[in-house]
Amino acid sequence: MAHTVYKNKKNHQRIVHNLVWLPIAIIGFIVLLLGLTWFLHPEPWLLDKAPNEALIGTSFQKLFSTSVNRYLPTYFKLIYKSLGLCLMATSLVTLSYLNITRLGTRSSRKHLHTLFFLILAGVYYLIFTYLSLSPFKPILYVLTLLYFLSVVSSLFLKEK
Repeated sequence: MAHTVYKNKKNHQRIVHNLVWLPIAIIGFIVLLLGLTWFLHPEPWLLDKAPNEALIGTSFQKLFSTSVNRYLPTYFKLIYKSLGLCLMATSLVTLSYLNITRLGTRSSRKHLHTLFFLILAGVYYLIFTYLSLSPFKPILYVLTLLYFLSVVSSLFLKEK
């Protein structure tokens, strides 16, 4: 009987550990896909057209029709491709860190959770301050839910 109790406690800790690192891995893959989307899309500023046009106060068609703004689409493409590259790099570093550590130590969890908290806080600030019409809000909510699942699960993980 005692063996069964020990085995169940061990299985419980394995499940909790999976609930710590797996949501972070899912976040990494979602951010990687977002980065690839912005990097590969031919006109990435159109992915969130409504909030962008609200922010600049005019339509892209009107903005690009002026001869002085002839090269503005190229500039926007560079900015969005840079954003996509940064998202891809961040997600690949996160996934690599996760592969190496599996968030097995309290220190690795604490560092990654703190970093993700700061990143999410910054993204919330940008979206709700400048891009309140963003179609990416639902994705942000999913990322936040996954983050909190990982943080709460780590509270139940016992150190070896």
